[in-house]
Amino acid sequence: MIRFLKFAAAVSLLAGIGLNTAVAQPPDFVSLVEKVSPAVVNIEATRTAEAAMRQRGQQQPDEEEIPEIFRRFFGQPGGPGFRMPQPRDRTSMGSGFIISADGYVLTNHHVIDGADEVVVRLADRRELDAEVVGSDPLSDVAVLKVKGSSLPTVDLGDSRNLKPGQWVVAIGSPFGFDHSVTAGIVSAVGRASRMQDQQYVPFIQTDVPINRGNSGGPLFNTDGQVVGINSQIFSNTGGFMGVSFSIPIEVAMNSADQLKTKGKVSRGQIGVNIQDVDRDQAEALGLARPGGALVSNIVEGSAAEKGGLKVGDVILEFNGREIARSSELPPLVGATAPGSKVQLRIFRDGKPRNVTLTLGELEADSIAGNGDASDVEDGDAILGIGIEALTAEQRDELGLDDGEGVLVTGVESSAARRANLQPGDVILMIGKTRVGSVAAFREEAARATPGKPLMLLVRRGEASFFTAITPPEDDE
Repeated sequence: MIRFLKFAAAVSLLAGIGLNTAVAQPPDFVSLVEKVSPAVVNIEATRTAEAAMRQRGQQQPDEEEIPEIFRRFFGQPGGPGFRMPQPRDRTSMGSGFIISADGYVLTNHHVIDGADEVVVRLADRRELDAEVVGSDPLSDVAVLKVKGSSLPTVDLGDSRNLKPGQWVVAIGSPFGFDHSVTAGIVSAVGRASRMQDQQYVPFIQTDVPINRGNSGGPLFNTDGQVVGINSQIFSNTGGFMGVSFSIPIEVAMNSADQLKTKGKVSRGQIGVNIQDVDRDQAEALGLARPGGALVSNIVEGSAAEKGGLKVGDVILEFNGREIARSSELPPLVGATAPGSKVQLRIFRDGKPRNVTLTLGELEADSIAGNGDASDVEDGDAILGIGIEALTAEQRDELGLDDGEGVLVTGVESSAARRANLQPGDVILMIGKTRVGSVAAFREEAARATPGKPLMLLVRRGEASFFTAITPPEDDE
């Protein structure tokens, strides 16, 4: 009785602060699935062995060309029991959905990549040969065309209205089980992929169970409208672990429309390398809080260079859209047509300013000294970094100009280790000053204020990035 009274009191308290204590029921998925299933298809993509060999410039060997080891294992050609191993066809299974009554179908690029035979199987068991109209690896979208008329189609929704916590439904062919239905909620929107070639897609993250074979299938909202294409899972095992990613339908249709009209997808490009701004970097730059995209490199001849952007600028807004993380910028730029004029709000020298750029076009294949000695005992001791001058050969290998950068030879302090510095790094700038000699490095390092973060521009391999190092207030 006492427990019941406590429960009743808790319910009364929750109701008193305006919380709905009714248990939320899932939507009626039955009618939704009955309505949309006819337009969902299974896709079988085959890459024949002959086509694969032709692509590699190979052909079936003549008998005299067969290596001796194969003769011993498989027998002499023409002899009893001889059977030369034959190349195999490779078949992948995926999903898709019909977007027009005359037979256009959307799926993932990775479902049909490299295939020379694609078959689309409808819900009524009809099997139709499909032509690949176009395919775009950066958005992972492919457009197929089958012959037909009055085919069932899906309704397209608007993923920009999605909110975390909303119900969504996926229909596809996991492991070849056609028209399997799974449901879950939206976990997040605008997620960045960990795959470098997918940085132009602001993914929808869900907990909808997705497995191999679901790729390319539709993600529906509770109105039965497609809001995304199921594309990826994050998994340590290869199976579903509660983290699935879908391509927003607006991104997919933008790619699809361009593939249908011109056979490729064009994307805008600024021509910068960017990174997130952490707390120490924000303090060093004079930002009130972490945010934006920090420019760590500018491509020669790019829109960024022509528009006057500088290394160390922080891009805060793109055409009025706030940039909270650097991963939010590439999808916005990529979705804007090359040649467009865009407005950037940037932070430079302690204050915001506006910059106008004319976007370039992203190329499809772009994805992918002196005698100073090394010393950690003089002017650079405050940073705890061993440095030495770069040789002419080292500068040539790195593509650096004369008098540009110093080589990190040792990381002596905890502050330098926290800044993720490594031997072999090249320091290009301290604060806003470029350094090209040990003397210049020491001069700038000596001006550092203990306890206050200091920005370093570092070159590591082919990439440049900013890091913040905080000189200790006391000796370490």
